Amino acid sequence: MQKTNTNYSMETESNENSSGNSSLQSENRIKRFLIALNCLLLALGDTGGPLTSRLYFHHGGRRNWLSSFLETAGFPILLLPLCLNYLQRRRQSRSTPIFLITPRLFLACIGLGLLTGVDDFLYAYGLSFLPVSTAAILLSTHLSFTAFFAFLIVKQRFTFFNINSIALLTTGAALLGLHGSSDRPEGVTDRQYYMGFFLMVATAALYGLVLPLIELTYRKSRREVTYTLVMEMQLVMAASATVFCVVGMAIDKDFQAIPKEAKNFGLGEARYYVVLTWCAIFWQLFFLGTVGVIFCVNTLLAAIIVAVFIPVIEILAVIFLHERFSSEKGVALALALWGLASYLYGEHKQAAKEKPPSIDQP
Repeated sequence: MQKTNTNYSMETESNENSSGNSSLQSENRIKRFLIALNCLLLALGDTGGPLTSRLYFHHGGRRNWLSSFLETAGFPILLLPLCLNYLQRRRQSRSTPIFLITPRLFLACIGLGLLTGVDDFLYAYGLSFLPVSTAAILLSTHLSFTAFFAFLIVKQRFTFFNINSIALLTTGAALLGLHGSSDRPEGVTDRQYYMGFFLMVATAALYGLVLPLIELTYRKSRREVTYTLVMEMQLVMAASATVFCVVGMAIDKDFQAIPKEAKNFGLGEARYYVVLTWCAIFWQLFFLGTVGVIFCVNTLLAAIIVAVFIPVIEILAVIFLHERFSSEKGVALALALWGLASYLYGEHKQAAKEKPPSIDQP
């Protein structure tokens, strides 16, 4: 009888271990999927957003507040996955709340959203005077600002591989910057060009501050930070930034100017609204992917992905906006890929060190 009980206990323990391992493997698969998904969203938004924004100015667009509004106006896209998630939670528990975000997080996200709105306007205003290739180069300096603010705010650790990656990406951006003044947009004065230059650097600095603040908000939240909560936070931030830009549009009388601008748009009136729509979609993918990568991994990876796609923006700008491709752009592309490889190798080595050693079973 005692032997039977012992066998039953061993079988039960084995089943529990098997169930636990299966659950852990499922969680790891979901996490890998979310990381890949958010990296893809970030990549699409990081390339498509600047190109469609510059396309608007390139063909006659002049409304800076409208352009900044488009950078967050696509936030209603988030309502669909949030509604589907709520219905799923509702089936599991009738008492589940509609929103997971707390009042404290809600207020913090409003503050982050207002900062984002300011950043959107600085970016749109600067981009109106600069080619997208030059704007992308200057915006890449946010990597240094992000590293600095992440060190101060969230105590982000750096390894040799991370520092090497940042150095390579920064060197690539500096090489690209050598040809910046040669492809200045037509009709832009020296004063406007340098104004755009400094506005873009200010955009990079503010964005470098916002990223660590988002990560700090995750850490300071007094509840489990799930991906659903991340989407709700992004919804509040984007809505706040959009309201900020709508106020600017109303003051600058953009709503009255839009129909006239559409008729005079270089690609035609219908395509004017198509450009605006896709601009809003791409920028929303960018912001959603950014906060998702920060949630799934950390701030530095989000910053490096943005920097890595700078050469991609350069190539797409040559194809769609007919900007000149120089030898510096080719070298920068190679340095960017090298920087990405350095970062990924460093992360792999760090993960291998932190992995607990396996215990051989007798």
